[in-house]
Amino acid sequence: MPILFARLRPDFPAKRSDMKRFLFLFAVLFTFASANLFAQGKIDLQTGDTILGILQKNVGQVVELRMKSGEKIAGKLEKIGDKLVHLSQLTGAEFFDAAVDVADIEAVVVRTKSK
Repeated sequence: MPILFARLRPDFPAKRSDMKRFLFLFAVLFTFASANLFAQGKIDLQTGDTILGILQKNVGQVVELRMKSGEKIAGKLEKIGDKLVHLSQLTGAEFFDAAVDVADIEAVVVRTKSK
């Protein structure tokens, strides 16, 4: 019954229109704000950096690891140990995790720009 009474109020269509505008504005702002979330800053390479150091700076980000064997493994960087790297949400195998030997990693690819 409350909906029936709401339709009888003369200002109801105006409030509905305001809500639509608010939701549209929110969606546009969210789109612009989230575009930058997927891109990290540039890799800030220091003189003494190692693969392990670059990985530690990017924990929580999506990275692609290029292995010495030529294989590529991409996913969310969860945790870095002394000898192993934990990746979750693997690209193409989202329901799987991976533990990768740090000694086998040849390069780390990090997304720095979005479209």
